[in-house]
Amino acid sequence: MDHFGYIRGEFIPCEMCGSSAVDIHHIECRGMGGTNKDSIENLMALCRGCHLHYGDKKQYKELLNERHQEKIKR
Repeated sequence: MDHFGYIRGEFIPCEMCGSSAVDIHHIECRGMGGTNKDSIENLMALCRGCHLHYGDKKQYKELLNERHQEKIKR
């Protein structure tokens, strides 16, 4: 939250759909061979629906990473 300037309780948009983010997703999760566990480059805010739809599925990893990299460059 600090990296993006959010404060506790503030609306945080899902990085995929823009609705309210309630989950933090590890793009490179350990279960899929990732090692960069808790860095800002590896953590993205998702709503529950997007987390269930996109999370931990190899076919979406590149899309999630691209979207997140755009967000952290701002």
